[in-house]
Amino acid sequence: MVQDGGFFVGGRWTNPRDRKRLETVNPATGEVIATFPQGTKEDVAAAVKAAKAAFEKWKRMPPPRRGEFLLEAARIFRRRKEELGRIVTMEMGKVIAEGRGDVQEAIDFYEYASGEGRRFMGYTVPSELPNKICFSIRLPVGPVGLITPWNFPIAIPGWKSGAALIAGCTVVLKPSSLTPLCGAKFAEVLEEAGLPPGVFNFVVGPGSTAGNALIRHPDIRAVSFTGGVDTGREVYKAAAERMIKAGLELGGKNPILVMDDADLDLLMDGVMFGAFGTAGQRCTATSRLIVHRAVYEDLLDRLLKRTAKLKVGDPLDAKTDMGPVASADQEKKTLEYVGIGKKEGDKLLIGGGKLRGGAYDRGFFVEPTIFEVKSEKRLAMEEIFGPVLSVIKVKDYGEAVAVANSVEYGLSSSIYTNDVRRAFAAMQDLEAGITYINAPTIGAEVQMPFGGVKSTGPTDTREAGFTALDEFTSVKTVYVDYSGRLQRAQIDTEKLVRE
Repeated sequence: MVQDGGFFVGGRWTNPRDRKRLETVNPATGEVIATFPQGTKEDVAAAVKAAKAAFEKWKRMPPPRRGEFLLEAARIFRRRKEELGRIVTMEMGKVIAEGRGDVQEAIDFYEYASGEGRRFMGYTVPSELPNKICFSIRLPVGPVGLITPWNFPIAIPGWKSGAALIAGCTVVLKPSSLTPLCGAKFAEVLEEAGLPPGVFNFVVGPGSTAGNALIRHPDIRAVSFTGGVDTGREVYKAAAERMIKAGLELGGKNPILVMDDADLDLLMDGVMFGAFGTAGQRCTATSRLIVHRAVYEDLLDRLLKRTAKLKVGDPLDAKTDMGPVASADQEKKTLEYVGIGKKEGDKLLIGGGKLRGGAYDRGFFVEPTIFEVKSEKRLAMEEIFGPVLSVIKVKDYGEAVAVANSVEYGLSSSIYTNDVRRAFAAMQDLEAGITYINAPTIGAEVQMPFGGVKSTGPTDTREAGFTALDEFTSVKTVYVDYSGRLQRAQIDTEKLVRE
């Protein structure tokens, strides 16, 4: 049965019937699973108004008390994990184990963020003057807008909203139009957890209308965006015009460096998950395999054998290794890049086509694809966001690092080696926000910062971990002078030194 969704604003669900309806489609079957009204500028304004009205009371609630709401939400996510994991899989196509993992990330981060309510730390330093104390405190910036993508439709709203809510901000969430049902279920959980009305609000609509209205609304004091680089730049510009914070997590073209002493059996497990998990639709997906020439031929043989065994099909079947890409547009884009590779003379080793016949004809299924590529070619430089892996041969560690750093992105990176010197050198040399040693280019655990460099996003943007609060708080410096007289730093300190 097709579900009939709506907006969650000011603690109430609404479903305006005068709006054009947005359909969300199961990418494995082509079936419509839900419809939602498309939000307008006025709908966004109503959500922001509710967030603004709730802000003063929410920010004054002690952070440990705010953490109790998050911990209760985590309990509800855990209880509903199987249901929500299946919805993730049906709405965007990742296999069921990853669908459950998507929900688990929200559980993990909400549990982590709830504890941050008791660690809402500034810092204290000694004053240069007597009888004076210096310390800093964190304050929430105000109502915030969260714009989230379709590839992690529960996890990423979890990262962003968990940090914003524990910081004392109120939230308006606008999810991708491909996965509004996951966003609605997320709102249901927070409603069930008992958040006060207006603290969390949810609207659906195209980025060009609802997203743009949210970013530009005068009462939104920070925006957090995950998506493409071009859109991210526009978000950044709009935020800069209004002098508000902008947290951006954008693209990736993530490399695994394979050295001549690598454990190739371990590597194969990592590459399969890194390149073809979520059908390559992760900003942290392994899209480049940069291989030392000494192990190149052996690695290619192993790689093709393993890839040929991957089972592509129904993502709800636990035996399936890779599901469909998320939409017709994603399928088209992936196949266009396959065509670019062929046109530029890259060597297609396996895959490269749309899977056809039977159930494949109803969905958006692309073969796991591998090319041999020169480092300067488009397949090696541009983010594809599909199950396409480029393999690049290099002569040594130095060339491998140079190739890895030659792209505009810098999110996740990896090196497989048993040489501790190379491993520690790579930690310094690779231009990325994350480096793995002997594991693929996956994301981060929730207690550690997640983010990148270069066009992946501003280096002051880090989600999760101990830096998560930075997006949603400002730092206030406080001085308490109990000397009973006027003291002037940089003036009276010279006198004190002489005395």
